[in-house]
Amino acid sequence: MFHISRWKHATLASSIALPVLALSAALASQAMAAGKTITAVMHSDLRVIDPGFTTAYITRDHGYMVYDTLLATDSNFKVQPQMADWKISDDKLTYTFTLRDGLKWHDGAPVTAEDCVASLKRWGKNDNMGQKLMDFTASIEATDAKTITLKLKEPYGLVLESIGKPSSYTPFMMPKRMAETPAGQQIKEQIGSGPFKFIQSEFRPGVKVVYEKNADYVPRKEPPSWTSGGKVVKVDRVEWITMPDAQTAVNALLSGDIDFMENPSFDLYPMVKANKDIKTDILNKLGFQTLGRMNFLYPPFDNVKVRRAALLAMNQKDVLDALIGNPEYYKICGAFFICGTPLATDEGSETLVKGNGMAAAKKALAESGYDGTPIVIMAPGDVVTLKAQPIVAAQLLREAGFKVDVQATDWQTVVTRRASQKPPKEGGWNMFFTNWVAADVLNPIVNFSIGGRGKNGGWFGWAEDAKIEQLKDAYARSSSPDEQKKIAADIQKQAYDQVIYIPLGQYFGLSAWQKSLSGVLDGPATPVFWNIDKSE
Repeated sequence: MFHISRWKHATLASSIALPVLALSAALASQAMAAGKTITAVMHSDLRVIDPGFTTAYITRDHGYMVYDTLLATDSNFKVQPQMADWKISDDKLTYTFTLRDGLKWHDGAPVTAEDCVASLKRWGKNDNMGQKLMDFTASIEATDAKTITLKLKEPYGLVLESIGKPSSYTPFMMPKRMAETPAGQQIKEQIGSGPFKFIQSEFRPGVKVVYEKNADYVPRKEPPSWTSGGKVVKVDRVEWITMPDAQTAVNALLSGDIDFMENPSFDLYPMVKANKDIKTDILNKLGFQTLGRMNFLYPPFDNVKVRRAALLAMNQKDVLDALIGNPEYYKICGAFFICGTPLATDEGSETLVKGNGMAAAKKALAESGYDGTPIVIMAPGDVVTLKAQPIVAAQLLREAGFKVDVQATDWQTVVTRRASQKPPKEGGWNMFFTNWVAADVLNPIVNFSIGGRGKNGGWFGWAEDAKIEQLKDAYARSSSPDEQKKIAADIQKQAYDQVIYIPLGQYFGLSAWQKSLSGVLDGPATPVFWNIDKSE
């Protein structure tokens, strides 16, 4: 079993207590001035604020504060109207979306169908489901100020599920001028139509993000359910406070200096759960899949034989023991499309889940032609749920015979750097680790990491695999659950053979908040801050 160092929590050192006391006074003063304020420590610092530029969940969470979506998904996995309702033609080739009344951008301008068409086109270039939808789309246009008409080349059964997908890349709507930002560039403004406004003047990356209630937002009448229904804001202001040290953040929660903590460190769960003033719950009931992704563009992982050797060296239990520790909160699972679902299979995962592949890894590496090129692994130290994976993987790869260069960094640097296609010696990389919410990997179309488009719209790492793309097309065209299950198994077999990515198991994380908060919602894209009230 591998271990990473963790903060001791038996006592609170004075060096930590003083900053917490200072924080308490500062936050209290701000809250009195701002009205009803929620202070939250999220899972990561926020620096990239364009939700169409990265799949990082902190940026998605920011997106849900500022922007809104045409459709949304409820807790029964059913797509619901959000900004728009829809009709489908009898031949299932034309989808007509009609914007609801009362939609305004934060600058006061009305939301138009042209804005939404531009937003969908931008999303369709970056997102896996969006790309597949656009492959089947003949045209998408604004037929009047409130009407969006999407015409298909042939019937496609995932139109609504694509536009209503709850997580990254989420198809957020934005003004046309922003949506037409050139590819590879981030948007320059933060003007949405969502329930909160982003306060640019108070944005301090690495310190604080501030949102204020959008008084002009008109919520739907339905009760909230996942990302659907009425987004009723019950507080005046939400502040995300950056606290990269897990113990400091928990101390701030327990002393009442912050209201909400998205991801307490797993080893601190007993301390948090023992406090009678704190409520805890697993907000994402489906959990997360953690994974490793290689860069297919440069040696040594441009060689499939080397990738296979690395896969053989991996061991889910070692990773999950270091990451989580308590088996109550993790599951060993070799399924690309999540265990316990209709598409789950163990095809190709034996050594990964049993941890018996090291001898084979050493042999495979010796026969692969590997020349000792160092593996550059990006290792963020500021996110609780991403600290263990690169450390354990590096140890396993070294044991197999790889040379490894673990480069310590923070998560927002990883988010930016993983988009670089430069060689590792010029600031690029060979391997990074991330987590997907289960809802983002449930099938071959939504699963962003399983694609094979290479540099042509592929996810970071740029795997190119025509067979996987053909199988995904077959899955998209199929309406038979049995046929879809077989196709998904074929995709998983190919993904393991080519080592498209390495699934390292599933886990579930607690969130924690003061009992003065009520109305905290669950879902696959949590936390969200509408519906939450705060008693004084």
